[in-house]
Amino acid sequence: MPGAYLQIEDFPQALMNEVESVARAQQRSVREVVTEALERYIKEMQWQSLKAYGRERARMLGLTEADVSRLVAESRRERKQRAG
Repeated sequence: MPGAYLQIEDFPQALMNEVESVARAQQRSVREVVTEALERYIKEMQWQSLKAYGRERARMLGLTEADVSRLVAESRRERKQRAG
């Protein structure tokens, strides 16, 4: 919903009490605490999405965790040879 803004009243009171408590304890504003929490949440969701993509690609290629060390070593050898 572009242009929509959340207001403090949109959040449950118990949650806002916790946020305000954290903000006071850290001597930060509520806005800073909420912004940091949202940024962390978004990064975590992006990381989870990337991991799911990696698992799916590995499944499609028939790779297992046991293949990882070998593939990393091969890749490093190839890069070293190209640089070298």
